[in-house]
This record gives sequence, structure tokens and C-alpha cells, in this order.
Amino acid sequence: MIGLISATAAGAAARDRLAAAWPDRTRVYEGPVGDAVRAAFAQCEQLVCFLATGAVVRLVAPLLDDKASDPGVVCVDEGGRFAVSLVGGHGGGANELACEVGELLGAQPVVTTATDAVGVPGLDTLGFPVEGDVAGVSRAVLDGEPVALKADFAWPLPALPVTGEGRYTIRLTDRLVEPAERAVVLRPPSLVVGVGASRGAPVEEVLGLVEAALLDAGLSARSIAELATLDAKAEEAGIVEAAERLGVPLVTYSAQELASVDVPNPSDAPLAAVGTPSVAEAAALVGGGELLVPKRKSAADPAMATCAVVRRPARGRLAVVGLGPGARDLLTPRARAELRRASVLVGLDQYVDQIRDLLRPGTRILESGLGAEEERARTAVEEAREGRAVALIGSGDAGVYAMASPALAEASDDIDVVGVPGVTAALAAAAVLGAPLGHDHVSISLSDLHTPWEVIERRVRAAAEADIVVTFYNPRSRGRDWQLPKALAILAEHREPTTPVGVVRNASRPDESGRLTTLATLDPATVDMMTVVTVGNTATRRIAGRMVTPRGYRWQESPRDSQEETK
Repeated sequence: MIGLISATAAGAAARDRLAAAWPDRTRVYEGPVGDAVRAAFAQCEQLVCFLATGAVVRLVAPLLDDKASDPGVVCVDEGGRFAVSLVGGHGGGANELACEVGELLGAQPVVTTATDAVGVPGLDTLGFPVEGDVAGVSRAVLDGEPVALKADFAWPLPALPVTGEGRYTIRLTDRLVEPAERAVVLRPPSLVVGVGASRGAPVEEVLGLVEAALLDAGLSARSIAELATLDAKAEEAGIVEAAERLGVPLVTYSAQELASVDVPNPSDAPLAAVGTPSVAEAAALVGGGELLVPKRKSAADPAMATCAVVRRPARGRLAVVGLGPGARDLLTPRARAELRRASVLVGLDQYVDQIRDLLRPGTRILESGLGAEEERARTAVEEAREGRAVALIGSGDAGVYAMASPALAEASDDIDVVGVPGVTAALAAAAVLGAPLGHDHVSISLSDLHTPWEVIERRVRAAAEADIVVTFYNPRSRGRDWQLPKALAILAEHREPTTPVGVVRNASRPDESGRLTTLATLDPATVDMMTVVTVGNTATRRIAGRMVTPRGYRWQESPRDSQEETK
């Protein structure tokens, strides 16, 4: 919960905007400011104070205890100009909250945490436990000293400016090791513990078994991702409480699912009792992985609990990111976040140049030229299969004539795939022209590099006969100069010569140009590959210098009809 505190009418107005936007996330604290801050500090995970930073410093200073547990505090000035991350930038999430508040209120986020200021992810913000000399290693990263990354296995980390060797070390492991001097240990959630238990098994027996199994195998309990068991045990108190004490989710599977898993130690007893020859091993192995601890029983007599431990392979992450039509302000916040989350970037060289400054230090860039789309798709998927966090970029929306299709054709279910939508060239061009896509519309690429012209022509004829607005991508190049005239001739068989046509080149970019012409007067020689051509339907009109396709409502047919409808 986010506590909201204000002292003036201006602050209350901004406070109420946040409360209205986040009704389930916020709670307004009224009354004397000092009392409100103290109450919110004790009851909330984060605070947004619409007060001067000096005042907030004095109010929260006596309340501070531990940066790992203190709430994050953000200050917003009276004028709503700045959202300042004051306390708990990483541990309390104040840095991220300042950005969220800034976006919602139109304020400038102010984040002074050193790692955030230089674009390096904080070691305590990677989403899993970290141990050791966090401050020292972070300072070495900031100072540009060599820092070695030693990973026991691949994991989709964000980009880190690390080297092969160095006085400082970042170790990624689920092994039970103590951090060395000038080192930190990252604990990824790589372990799945399968558990089985008899009815009424005490939590101390279940938890003691799990802890002993991990200790004997030299594994850290901080790397447990989940406890897994049979769905019939979903409400078994000992298992449920064990998961709660470990701070991990409890995942359950049906007997049929568990029975289908090949295990090294099946047993007739659970098969007869619950319909599967294995509970602990099978539950741990459902998602695949390496069996580190085979089934073992608790030490009680009779034993009431069993467990097994599996290290699941890291699932790589492939984000297919649409960069929009070119303007930086049309790059979505989600796309920016994915670019900064990736440790590997794959893309066309000219697109990489557009966003190179947004990448974190240490991002590995794999770029190539025109015509290598399938190679880029394969490369991105292969990198993700190695357990890395990969961003594959494309212009506009990556799913429209771009990289999503070839990438997903290569990908299987062994990696996580995330699609990040972008503003398409057709939409950017439409905004320049007016509202040409106000009713049904279709996009057709005139490039016959991958699609036979016979197929393209059939689609153009279908759109012409259906009276649909058409946006042509890849309309003309030096090697393809006849396709656009042919397509326009097909449309002319079904539309008047005066049908509006919009021509936009480099939409949203500094050298953007747009013009309106007609089906009869458009000169194809003025069109190139950087151009989008939009041909209206029979209802499209030129109104006040803009291209408009009516939505088709009856009240738009004529002023008289409109008057009749309102009577």
C-alpha cells in the first residue's frame, strides 16, 4: 500500500489525482502532517509526500531503521514539477515509484542513486537475494574497475559491465557458499523442492526434512523457487505452512500429471494411495531439470514426509520489441524497459543506432544489415535458449512486417517470449494525414521478395472489391518500380479518379513529409521505400486539407439526417 500525505490545497489536488488513478494501491492519510507521516510509515510499503524535502527529512529521520525494511519515500513539490526519490530507492522501491508518479503527474523524476544515475542495475534490484559486499562491488562497477562474473549456470540477468577477471567478483549460484572478500553472491530462484506428506504431518517435520536435504547437498534455501506437491495435498497444513515459512509459492499437480513424469525411484505405495508412483520426485521434475537430491524421507518413525530437489534449467527470455516509426517520443515506456532489461540486443544495424544510447553498459549487441532477417531471428532465439535475456528489435510494431513472425517461427516452448507493441508506420502516417483509417482498413506490402506477386495482386483486388482503405508498405524501390502503378490501377477499377491518396515519407522523423493527392494524379516516381501510401475508399473525403474516412454512422450522412436523429 502507498500512503499519500499532503499539507496544502495544491498538494491535496495532486494527491487526489494519484488516489483516483491508483484506488487499490493508495491510502490517503489526513490530519496533522506529523501524525499522518508516522502512521503511514508504520502501515505502508511506500509513501508519497506532497511536501518539501526538508520537511519530510525531519519527519522520517526518527523513524528510519533498516534500508532493507524501511518503506520507500517519494517527495513531490507543491508545483508538481519534481518527484524525488528520497528514501529506499532500491529496497523500498522509491526510484521506480518516483518514475511512476512523475509519469502520472507530469513531473520530472529525480533519482540520485549512483547505479541508476549511470544506467547500471543495482545488485540489490535484480529480483533475488544478494549476499556479501554489495556496496564494495557496486562501487567497483561504478568506478570502472574490473569485476568478474562467475555463474555456475546461465540465467537471464540484465546487462552488467563485467569482465572475465577482476579483483571484485559477482558469483551467481544456488550452492551453499559464503561470499569471498570483495565479492557478492546472487541467489537465483533455480531450485524446486518436491514434497509429499502423510495426513497431519507436522510442519516441523516437513520443514526440517527440506532444510536437511538442502544442507546435505550443499544448496541454499534462498534459491528455492517453489515447493511442489500433489493437488490432493494443496491444503495439507504442514506443507502449506512450510511454504509460508520459506517464503515461496506452493505449486500443485494432478496425480495424472505426476504419473506421466519419469522418475528414478517410483513406489507402489503412493500409486495405490493417490494414483501416482511418485509425489516428491515427480512434482520436482514436472518442468524438467537436474535431480540434485533424490527422494528422501524424514527421520521420524514412522516417516511422514518425503522431499526431492531439482535444479530447473534457466528459461531464457526473448522480448520482441517494436521501436515505433522512428521518433524517440513514440518509443513506448514498455519498450524502453525491455531494452534496459536485456543483456543481449539483436537487430538491424540502423535500428540499433536509433536506441544505442538507451542500452545499459555491458549489453552485448549483435547487429546485421538488410536482408538478414531470418538470421537475426535464429540468433535471438539461440541466445535465449542459452538462458539469456534477449531483446530482438524491429521498427514500428515488431509483429507487423517485422521480426516477431520469423522469431516465433523459430522459437519453441523452452523459452519465455514477450511481445512489446509499437506504433506502426501506417498509424504514424495516418496521424500526419488526418483520419484516413476511420473505418475498415488493410495493410499490404508490395514487396515480392518473400511473397509471390500473384498472391499480392489477389489481395489488392480483394481489398479493391471490398471497398477497404489500403495502406501500402514497401511501395517502390529502384529494383521494383512497376508494382505500385499496377496496384493503383487495380484500385482504380473500383474507385473514382478523385479518391484521396495520402503519401507520407519518414513519418515521425525529423525529415517527415506528407501530402494529399488523388488516385489519378499520384506520381509513383515520387514514392520510395521510406514512404507509406494510403488510398482511401469510396467514402474517404478531403476535409480542410485533411484525409478523412467517416466511421459510417447514420448521423454523419448529412446535416439534415443529423437533425432528424436528434429530434
